[in-house]
Amino acid sequence: MLKEFRTLLPYYKTYAGRYAMGFLFLFITDAGQLYLPQLIRSVIDHISAGNVDLSLVGMKVLFMVGIAFLVAVGRFGWRYYIHGASRKIEKRLRARLFGHLLTLSPSFYGRISTGDLMARATGDMHHVRMASGMGFVALFDGLFMTLFIIAIIVFQFPQLALIVLAPFPLITLQVLGIGRFLGRLFKAVQEGYASLSSHVQEALSGILVLKAFVREDSNLKVFSGKNEDYKHRNLALVRLWGFAFPMIHFLGGIVTLLLLRFGGMSVLEGGMSPGDFVAAMSYLAMLIWPMLGMGFTVNMLERGGASLARINAILREEPEIRSPEEGVCCPQAGPIEVRDLSFTYPGSRVPALRNVSFTVRPGQTLGILGRTGSGKSTLIRLLPRLLDTPPGTVFISGRDVREYELSSLRSSFGIVPQETFLFSSTLSDNIAFGVDDAPREAVEAAAEASTISRDIRLFPHGYETEVGERGITLSGGQKQRIAISRALLTKPEILVFDDALASVDTSTEESILEGFIDLRRGKTNILISHRVSTLKFADHIIVLEEGAIVQAGTHEELIAREGFYAEIANLQRLEEEESA
Repeated sequence: MLKEFRTLLPYYKTYAGRYAMGFLFLFITDAGQLYLPQLIRSVIDHISAGNVDLSLVGMKVLFMVGIAFLVAVGRFGWRYYIHGASRKIEKRLRARLFGHLLTLSPSFYGRISTGDLMARATGDMHHVRMASGMGFVALFDGLFMTLFIIAIIVFQFPQLALIVLAPFPLITLQVLGIGRFLGRLFKAVQEGYASLSSHVQEALSGILVLKAFVREDSNLKVFSGKNEDYKHRNLALVRLWGFAFPMIHFLGGIVTLLLLRFGGMSVLEGGMSPGDFVAAMSYLAMLIWPMLGMGFTVNMLERGGASLARINAILREEPEIRSPEEGVCCPQAGPIEVRDLSFTYPGSRVPALRNVSFTVRPGQTLGILGRTGSGKSTLIRLLPRLLDTPPGTVFISGRDVREYELSSLRSSFGIVPQETFLFSSTLSDNIAFGVDDAPREAVEAAAEASTISRDIRLFPHGYETEVGERGITLSGGQKQRIAISRALLTKPEILVFDDALASVDTSTEESILEGFIDLRRGKTNILISHRVSTLKFADHIIVLEEGAIVQAGTHEELIAREGFYAEIANLQRLEEEESA
């Protein structure tokens, strides 16, 4: 597990100064603690001699108070610097993890759950911080105090050293033996926590579906099972760790008994002074903490290593889609050309697209019709490389899209997807999401274009109305129109509606499209829809069937020709006549 900490080496170098100051204060703390028993020893021996000089005793007591104050300052200092450094490392590592997550491709998020990622960004980060802070303190403190206390006992009380220090090798072997199992058990605990978190996240996100299908009880049973499993994993860890601590205290108690037996006898026989006995007792009491510290060190480093391994597994993930090393910036308002495009999703044997070719000239609107699963959404995700586009198949302004720098390529597109996602913020913030510091006038103009403005006027707080998580307080049509406003506000060179009007009524649809055509005049647009009433606004229409283009032409040409487009147009016309 220790090899995982190589990830943190750059951070340790960055904050080496803080760690150095922290360890300096820790050294001062430990030195003060080690010196106090010597003062106590001197005072007790002076009192036991019978000739008490109160001024001398008072001076030594004041000196002890000063040492105690220095120890307190040292404790504050090492906590401030070492814990501060570990907090800063946690912050930077979390920022690195989040930044890396933003670069990963959609396929990654199909393999790992949101709950698991949240567990790694919170619980695992906590244990990495503890290992980088208190873990180092326990390691340094344990080694320093153990070596110096043993040295003091050996040199000052040689007659007791062999007897009272005999149990310590057993304690060391016990702690090191237990440490071998802690990492594996802790990894199991974190995996259980991730599974539990994933279930809770999914249940709360899909609460409306749960209630609609009356699945609260069954979902609670699943949660109880995962909760029980998490408990058992924790208990396995607690049982091992719970055995170690009492055993260490037990062996420490044996050391105290040995000192009382043999040290007390030595005092009675004159081999040790009362001050020597009290000092030896103080040092042995201090030696209990380094023994426990050894256990803390093993525990925290194993936990930190297991957690860091889970974080490193994410950091080692490589984005499938990358910008070229010398990517071209900012596609111009040129044609979109798709040349013999075929695409198959990883793990699938059935092509999502087969030999698709078409051209959209600047300022044109392309319409796309097709059954569910015909490849419409796949096609529009390939244009801005949201999916990795095969080389030599998609061109914008005469350049292969793979030659463009990703952020500039994608910023030239405005996409209104089928599944609208709204953030837990205000209506204004959601509309202005794609534009920094968007003026209110522009936000309202985009809302007017999508017709959502008439709904916003009815909300009690207008544009400052909170929409709730994922826009739960809004209807499907309202969410779609906010998403349309969000895309229009960015004024992209290419605007894509991926069945973005499916949740609005036909009169609202017509109002949106009339304003849309006027607002987007001279810009390139792509309309994907199941409604012929939407596609009639397009300059050119293609019909997809099982990933291939089976028809192409204008609305009038396709209506006059036998085929899927004409069939859909007739069916929708009959539905409109029946509902009239």
